[in-house]
Amino acid sequence: MLRSSLLLCLFLLATSAHAAPHRIFIAGDSTAAEYGPERAPLTGWGQALPSYLDPAQWEVRNHAKAGRSARSFIEEKRLDAIAADIQPGDVLLIQFGHNDAKFEDPTRYDDPDTAYPQYLMRYVQLARDKRATPVLITPVARLLYDFGSLLDTHGLYTQAVKQLAAREQVPLIDLNASSTRWIRELGEQGAKPYFMFVPEQNKADGTHFSAAGANAVACLVVRDWLVLKPELKPALKRDIDCDVSQPAGQGSDPAKPSRVVHERDIAISQPGPHGGAGPTTAYPFFAEDKDLPFVLRKRVLHKGAGIGLHPQHKDEIYYIVSGQGSYVLDGKQYDVAAGDALLTRVGSLHALQQRGEQDLVVLLAYPR
Repeated sequence: MLRSSLLLCLFLLATSAHAAPHRIFIAGDSTAAEYGPERAPLTGWGQALPSYLDPAQWEVRNHAKAGRSARSFIEEKRLDAIAADIQPGDVLLIQFGHNDAKFEDPTRYDDPDTAYPQYLMRYVQLARDKRATPVLITPVARLLYDFGSLLDTHGLYTQAVKQLAAREQVPLIDLNASSTRWIRELGEQGAKPYFMFVPEQNKADGTHFSAAGANAVACLVVRDWLVLKPELKPALKRDIDCDVSQPAGQGSDPAKPSRVVHERDIAISQPGPHGGAGPTTAYPFFAEDKDLPFVLRKRVLHKGAGIGLHPQHKDEIYYIVSGQGSYVLDGKQYDVAAGDALLTRVGSLHALQQRGEQDLVVLLAYPR
C-alpha cells in the first residue's frame, strides 16, 4: 500500500511538472487572422500574439478568418470547431465588427443594436459553458483620415460590445480606443508603415496590418489583458510598454523639445584633432542642449586622417560605424573596423588612424 501511494504521488508530481499549457482561442476576422509567407507583409494581430507569451504556459489557437462577421463565423460552424476543443481554464478572445457593418451582404451584416450583440453572446455563453474565460474585444481602428481627422468607422459596433460586456460582466479589451490613440500619435503618414500601404504590391489598405502593425496591436491586446489578469505577467516573453496615453499634465517639456536633427545641417570640416593628420568632418549632435548628461558626436576621418595620441581626461566610447582603422590604446595596437566598440577610461593614452580607401566613420559618446 505504501509503495502504491508513493508511486501515485510521483505520478502526480510528474504530471503537474509537465502540465499542458492553457490555450487562447481567437474568434475573429481578417485583422486577427494568420497569413502565409506568400502574402507578406500581411499579418494579423493574432498571428503576432504568440511572440509575447511563454508557449509552455499559453498556447495560441487562432481560428480568426478573413471576411467573417460574428454571424458568418457561427453559420460556417467555426465556433463549433472551437467548442470541440476548448477546455476549462482556457481563454476565448472575441473580436468582430469589421464585416458585421456590411449592410449590402445579408450573409454577414448584423444590426449593431440587435443581431450583433446576440451573436456575440453565443461566443460568451459557449466559453462559460466550457468553464473557459470569454474576453470581448472592440474592433480595431482603421487608418482612415478625412480632412486631417481620423474617422471612427466602428462607432455603433464598439458601443454594442462595451454595453454587452457591462451587462453580462464579461472582461473587455477596448482595442478600438487603444488603437485609435496609437494611430493618432503616429499620425496619418507615420502610421502607414504599420498597415498594408505597400506600393510595390499596389496596395493602399488602412484596415490590415503589416508585420510591424500586427506586433504593435498584439502588444495593445496583451497590455490590456494584463490589466484584467495580472497573474499573466510571469508568462510574458516581451515588454509591453506600448501605452501611448499620457497621464494628465505630463508630456514633453516645451523648454526641452524632442526633435530630429539632420547631420547635413551641422557638419563642421576640421583637421584631425589632437594633432592628428588629414581632414575630418565633425557632427556635434544636440550640442546646444547643455542639460543633457552626455555628449554625442560623429566624426568622419577621410583618407589619411587621424586622431592624434593624447591622454584621456574622461571616460569615452568610440563606435566604428564603417571603414577601417588602426587604434592604439596604452601602447598596444588594434586593427578596428565596422562593429567594433572602443572604451577608453580616464588616464589612458589613445590614438586612431584611418586606413584603406573608405572613410572611417566613428560615433563618440561621453559624459559632460
